[in-house]
Amino acid sequence: MAPKTDLMQEERHQVILRYVLTHRLARIKDLAANLKVHEMTIRRDVDTLAEQGLLERIHGGARLKNQAGAELSYQLRAAQNTEAKAKIAQSALSLIEEGDTVALDASTTGLALAHILGTKPAMAIVTGLDAAETLSTRGTPFILTGGVFHPHARSFLSLPGSSNLSHLHPDKVFFSAKGFTLKTGFTDAYLPEVEAKIRLIESASFVIALLDHSKFGREALGTITVLSKVDILITDQRPAPVFREALEISGTRLLIAV
Repeated sequence: MAPKTDLMQEERHQVILRYVLTHRLARIKDLAANLKVHEMTIRRDVDTLAEQGLLERIHGGARLKNQAGAELSYQLRAAQNTEAKAKIAQSALSLIEEGDTVALDASTTGLALAHILGTKPAMAIVTGLDAAETLSTRGTPFILTGGVFHPHARSFLSLPGSSNLSHLHPDKVFFSAKGFTLKTGFTDAYLPEVEAKIRLIESASFVIALLDHSKFGREALGTITVLSKVDILITDQRPAPVFREALEISGTRLLIAV
C-alpha cells in the first residue's frame, strides 16, 4: 500500500502547486474541498512543500514565495508526461553513435536524454543548467554554452551579438518545443528561448525533434523551425493522418517511441 500512498501524495502536491502558481494564494479549506481530503492532510502537504522552499506557509493557507514562480513552473513542466519523455529519450539515444557530439536544448525532454546519455561514448553541448549538472555526475564530457541565466527554463541565453554557437558544429541536435502545427511549425512561448533553439539547430546538419503527443496541434508565440528542416521527429504516439502525410511530403522520418 505504501507506493500507492506516495503516488497519491505526489499527485496532491502537483495539484497544490498548480493552484498556487495560478492564484498566488490558496486556503487550506479550499484545497481540501477540491482534492476531497481532510484539511489535516493538506496542512501536512503544504508544510512539506514549504520545507522544500516552494511555498510560504501563512495563516489558514499558503502563498507563492517571492521569486519562486519560475522554479515552480519548471518543476511542474518537468513532471508532465514523464513516461512519454523517457520513451522518447530512449529512442533518441539509439540514434547516437560512438564519437558523436550532440547538442541538447534546455527542454525537459532534452534533460531526459541527458540522464541516459552516459551509456554512449559521446560528447554533449548543452544550454540548460540541469542537463549540465546531470552530465557532470555521469562522467559525460560536455560544453555548457554561456550567457544570461533564464530561470523559467533554467537555461543560458546568449548575450546580444554573441556567437558562442557559431564555431561549434555538433553531429546531431536534439530539441523540443511547446507545440507543433503544420502552419507555424515548431513553436515556443519565450522568444529569447526560441532564438537559442534556432541557433542550436543552425549549428548542426542533422536535426531531431523530440515531441510528445500532447504537443501536436498546439501553437506558441514564436517559430523555432519548420518541418522541412527537421530530419527525424520522435514522438510517443502515432500522430493524426494529416501530420503523417506532411511528414512524408517533407521527407522527415517519423519514429514512434515504445
